[in-house]
Amino acid sequence: MGIDPGLTRCGMGVVDGSVGRPLSLVDVNVLRTSSDLPVAQRLVTIEKGVEAWIEEHRPDAVAVERVFARSDVSTVMGTAQASGIAMVVAARLGLPIALHTPSEVKAAVSGSGRATKQQVGAMVTRILRLDAPPKPADAADALALAITHIWRGGAQARLEQAVARQTRAVPARAVPARAVPRRTP
Repeated sequence: MGIDPGLTRCGMGVVDGSVGRPLSLVDVNVLRTSSDLPVAQRLVTIEKGVEAWIEEHRPDAVAVERVFARSDVSTVMGTAQASGIAMVVAARLGLPIALHTPSEVKAAVSGSGRATKQQVGAMVTRILRLDAPPKPADAADALALAITHIWRGGAQARLEQAVARQTRAVPARAVPARAVPRRTP
């Protein structure tokens, strides 16, 4: 499950598949909160929405966009708050959480870390074999996060498993005792 956090619009997308196999869309949605509500109430709405989606779709992992600094501090704060809520919900439900930067996601799905929102949407459409790009962009971004995590997270998990198997398979070396010559009296 990919989550594109935002206080006003929080994109959530679920993708099924594995590395080397075609991916498919399970579901996508954008959770919206009104700027007229107090921030605390908006965060509760996001918490309930993310929790409902996780309970409905039962993902293996949750990938959240890593918050990065922008010029507008209020936008960063809202994004960071929504991101924190998404991570807390996933952690409380025992799911692994991965953070991916916007440039990592863009590079994973389009080949360029500087891809535009339209390019990301077009590639998500192509990768998932959809009829049209998901709208709004927050929906496409959430799906791009899920795709990135499957492709990158799956590879990372396989590397970690291989290292763990290798560590278990190689027994600790026994240091041979040195032959001590016997002295005869």
